[in-house]
Amino acid sequence: MDVLYFAWVRERVGLPRERVETTAATVRDLVTELKAREARYEAAFADERALRVAVDQELTDFDADLSRAREVAFFPPMTGG
Repeated sequence: MDVLYFAWVRERVGLPRERVETTAATVRDLVTELKAREARYEAAFADERALRVAVDQELTDFDADLSRAREVAFFPPMTGG
């Protein structure tokens, strides 16, 4: 699956996107796997409340099912203006 990172998440991870082989059932499981990789992922995902997630370009939550997902994107909350 493709995992995309935006804004400060991308800065902390050091990549805009990557292809990830995962057995994660949910977004939360994927985050747990990513955090276990390296300190940079741990830093990026330290506070899930500060993140938003989209699965296949639809906003969702960290309990979203990944069984058929092709893409997961992580980004900070958006502000209007």
